[in-house]
Amino acid sequence: MFNNKTLLVTGGTGSFGVAFIQGIYSKYKPKKLIVYSRDEYKQHMLSKMFKKPKYKGIRFFIGDIRDARRLSSALKNVDYVIHAAALKHVPIAEYNPQECIKTNILGTQNLIDCCIENNVKKVIALSTDKAANPINLYGATKLVADKLFVSSNSLSAHTDTIFSVVRYGNVLNSRGSVIPFFKDLAKKKQPLPLTDVKMTRFFIKIEDAVKFIFNCFSKMHGGEIFIPKLPTIKIEDLANCIKTNKNNKIVGLRPGEKLHEDLCTSYDSNYTYENQNSYVIVPAIELPDRNIKPRKLKGFKKVRKGFAYNSLTNSNYLDMNQIKRIIKNI
Repeated sequence: MFNNKTLLVTGGTGSFGVAFIQGIYSKYKPKKLIVYSRDEYKQHMLSKMFKKPKYKGIRFFIGDIRDARRLSSALKNVDYVIHAAALKHVPIAEYNPQECIKTNILGTQNLIDCCIENNVKKVIALSTDKAANPINLYGATKLVADKLFVSSNSLSAHTDTIFSVVRYGNVLNSRGSVIPFFKDLAKKKQPLPLTDVKMTRFFIKIEDAVKFIFNCFSKMHGGEIFIPKLPTIKIEDLANCIKTNKNNKIVGLRPGEKLHEDLCTSYDSNYTYENQNSYVIVPAIELPDRNIKPRKLKGFKKVRKGFAYNSLTNSNYLDMNQIKRIIKNI
């Protein structure tokens, strides 16, 4: 579906953006792929990385999603958008709430308005497990962004633009994630800091996240929150798989940090369907101006009432050997 189409990725110079560029050009021949971000240094580095003939049509746009005018200009004649731009660091968001709100909420609304204005066909926003039952500001802003995307299908009733969300857990080996952080400390022979020996997290490989998003573009009707089924890793097991001469150090919860994460809450179970590989949360609200009300999903069945998808109660835990293989291969 991406052949000879124009795509735009917000926040496209991050870990996801790089993997998305590689994934698109390995399978499709887009007419144009616009990498939209405010970091000129990373854009310069990516322009050097992706200058081969294989990456014909890639364009780099400097811009901030807070700037609606620049965003609208970049979206002219774009067919599909992946919204990856966000302020994501939990403690930094706690201490700088205004800035997090400006990007994650107001910037998302700018994108929605500009996509409708430019008749973009399909738009997917990347969400996070922290948006389900949030206790920190980052998660709260992403929950608001998710709800903006779902409800915007009614706003776009006079156009062909449809909006959906993909929500997943921590990305293995992404910039700022726990594995490279632990590896760096281990090289320095420093103890690895653990919040709590009981802490668990959902994890996904970046290439699997990209493939999942490709699949969601082909399935979306508008208003869905798509969630892949993911493994859980105990953070203590992860730390013990990364060699160090020092014992782990218990540091306690950081501001806004959870022991365990949710991808689907028990409230969501009223609107959640599953198949072998994923869950879909259909809109809880009526979208009267669009013919995309909650519907029977082909190949999906309704989850039981009260179901919650939580990293602690998840049935799929990775053991130490599986974790070691992952660390070895990244």
